[in-house]
Amino acid sequence: MIEKTQVEKILVRLQEVETLLSGPEAASDQKKYRALVREHSSLRKLEACAKKYFTLVDSIEEAKAIVSDPDGDEELKELAMAELAENEEAVPAAEKALSFALLPPDPDERRNAMVEIRAGTGGDEAAIFAGDLYRMYCRYAEIRGWKVNLLDASQSELGGYKEIVFNVEGEGAYAALRYEGGGHRVQRVPETESQGRVHTSAATVAVFPEADDDDELEIKPEDLRIDFYRAGGAGGQHVNKTDSAVRITHLPTGIVVQSQDERSQHHNKDKCMAALRSRLLENARIQEEQRMGSARKVMIGSGDRSERIRTYNFPQNRLTDHRINLTLYSLDRIMEGLMEELITALVESNAELRLKAELGRVAGETN
Repeated sequence: MIEKTQVEKILVRLQEVETLLSGPEAASDQKKYRALVREHSSLRKLEACAKKYFTLVDSIEEAKAIVSDPDGDEELKELAMAELAENEEAVPAAEKALSFALLPPDPDERRNAMVEIRAGTGGDEAAIFAGDLYRMYCRYAEIRGWKVNLLDASQSELGGYKEIVFNVEGEGAYAALRYEGGGHRVQRVPETESQGRVHTSAATVAVFPEADDDDELEIKPEDLRIDFYRAGGAGGQHVNKTDSAVRITHLPTGIVVQSQDERSQHHNKDKCMAALRSRLLENARIQEEQRMGSARKVMIGSGDRSERIRTYNFPQNRLTDHRINLTLYSLDRIMEGLMEELITALVESNAELRLKAELGRVAGETN
């Protein structure tokens, strides 16, 4: 059971944050202001979860008192027993929500996401599957009201993509898509298969939090090699006749980013720099975590491309996420972007792992 006094001590900070936000000096430091806004949102969520949970706890105690009163009215006792059963059933979910709200907020959860999809083993079918994954994420983004910006794409002759890079812009995009990183395996009958045999192919996904102005990333001009080239096209009037595509190589790390989606060289360069900042931010975090010996914040898998995270079985209309042993027989709907059940399960499973780790850390400090 969660102690009310523990939550009240944390919520004292809510009034402090609201006072700071309303002060004249808040707007003078935009970085500090944005941090306060994020903290305020997190505390308000905690406040709402706490109110719901402790209201249930108090109602249960009141109902128990009425039911156990030997001199109480029998009709009132029946009503109290019904309310007691209803509230006791609601407590576990409310307690879980409050526990999750008590976790330290993840500074990355509000960020945009940068996503890379690459065709793996399976030839043309793998490229088609990579295209299917891209469409799935685009549909999911559309449902959530997010914007997808294509950065770079290498199309396959029979459809799909050998590689495609894009960013998803919207509140909580990275928080939802961060668990997509890893190996995705598909089992289905390819359109090119004349004998109806099921083939297995794969694509890999990498997801990075998009860097923003608050990130202190120094990129020296002398560390960059910038190449301009002619973007590929579908032919005819759509062929780009100028060197508008941009490729940037960060020499110290060897990271290469490129963009050819925009007709403007300037816009493609801006997209490249945004992608490079995100990749450098991820690199810096991995190095810091290795230096400190800490576990990755995302505890459901490492997000490494080599880790097989999911199987898409089309003949059985089945999707299986191997990290949390979740199987859903609604693959057709998921491929149309209806991913909420899957995403919610991953977010909740990861929160439970974080909660266990946090409780273990607190217990270790207490002993």
